[in-house]
Amino acid sequence: MSAAHSSASPAAGARAARFTDHLFAPVRIGADQIRELLVPFGHAPHIRRHSATVIISRVQLVAALFAVMVPLWSVADLLVFPWPQSGLMTLMRLASGAVFLALAWPWRWSGSRAQADLLLLALLLVPPLFYLLSIPVLAPALAGAADGGRAALVAHLYALMPNVVLAGLAIFPLTALEVLLFAAPAFLITLAGIVLQGGTPSMAAHGPTFWLMGLVMGAAMFSGMSQLHYMAALVNRAMTDPLTGVHTRRSGAETLDLFFRLSAQQGTPLAVAFVDIDHFKGINDGFGHDEGDKALRRVAECLRGALRGGDVLVRWGGEEFLAILANTDVEGARTVVSRLRAQGLGQRPDGRPLTASIGVAERLADGVEDWPRLVELADARMYEAKRRGRDRAVLPGPVVVSPAA
Repeated sequence: MSAAHSSASPAAGARAARFTDHLFAPVRIGADQIRELLVPFGHAPHIRRHSATVIISRVQLVAALFAVMVPLWSVADLLVFPWPQSGLMTLMRLASGAVFLALAWPWRWSGSRAQADLLLLALLLVPPLFYLLSIPVLAPALAGAADGGRAALVAHLYALMPNVVLAGLAIFPLTALEVLLFAAPAFLITLAGIVLQGGTPSMAAHGPTFWLMGLVMGAAMFSGMSQLHYMAALVNRAMTDPLTGVHTRRSGAETLDLFFRLSAQQGTPLAVAFVDIDHFKGINDGFGHDEGDKALRRVAECLRGALRGGDVLVRWGGEEFLAILANTDVEGARTVVSRLRAQGLGQRPDGRPLTASIGVAERLADGVEDWPRLVELADARMYEAKRRGRDRAVLPGPVVVSPAA
C-alpha cells in the first residue's frame, strides 16, 4: 500500500504542475520574478527603457482618442443642461481636450521612465479632476432644472470617471505598487467629491462605490503585472543569445551606445575587449558543431566569471565576444584581461586549452568620438594579436599581454 502511495504521489504532483502551467500560460511567473512584479525597484535598465516606451506610446494613443471624444461630448451638455452651466461645461471640455492634445502631440520625448510616469499621471488626473470641477458647476442645474432626470443621469455618469481611470490602468505594464500609486488620486478625488456635494462618507452609503473601485483596481493590477511580465520575457528573449545566455549583438549595441553617451557626458573612461576564440573552425570541422557549441558556452561562462557585475558580455559574432567594461581605463582593462588569462577558457575536445586573441580599446586613451569607432579599434587590435601569434591581448599603447605574462 505504501509503495503504491509513494509511486502515485509524484504522478499527482506532475499532474498538478501541468495543470498550473496550463492555467497560467502563457504568463508563467517564477518565485524569483514575483518581487519584480510587485515593486518597480531593481528592474534591469533595458526593461525600464522598454516599459517607458510602451507607456508613452499608449498614453499618446489614449490621449489622441480623448482629445477628439471629450470636446464632442459637449453636445450632450448643451442638450441636457441650461445656460450658463452648459457653456461652462463646454469650456471645461475644450480645456480638457487641449490637455489631451498636448499629451498626444509627437514631442521629442527622451523616453525615460520618469518622463513616462509623469505623462501617465497627467493623463489619469484629467478625468477625475473634470468630475470634481463639474460638481459646483452643475449643482444649480441639478437643483432647479425642470427635467432633472436626464441632468441627474449625466451627472452620475461624470461620477464614474474615477472608475474609468482605474480601468484604464489595465492597458499599461505596471507593477502592483505602481498601480496602487496611480490609483490613489482617483480614490482621493472620489472622496473629495462626496464631501463637496455635502455628504458625509459612510460605509453604508459609499461602501459599494469604493468596493467597486477596489475591484476595478484589482483587475487592472493583475492585467498590468501580466503585461509587464510578458513584456519582460519577450524583451529578455530578444536580448539574450539562446546558446550562450549573453547579450545578442543588437542588444549589446544598444547597451554600448547608452554606456558611451553616459561616459562622454560624465567624462569617465569606457573600455571594450574584443575576444575571438583561436582556431575555432578546427573544433567544428574536427569534432562537430555540437562540440563547437559546448566550447562557446564554456568560453562565455569563463568570460562572465572574469568580468565584474556591472560589465556586459555580448556575443558579437560566431565565435566573437565583446566585453563592455564600464568606468574602466586601460590599466583596469589590463587587470581584467590578466584575470581572464589566469583562469583560462576551458579545454578543447582534444584536451588542449582553449585560447583567444583579445583586442582592447578605451574611449579616453584612444580619443574616439563614437562607439562604432571604439569597437573598430578593438577589432583591429584583436587581429593584431592573431598576427603576433594568437593567445595574447593587444591594448592601447600598444601594450601586449603575451602568454608568458
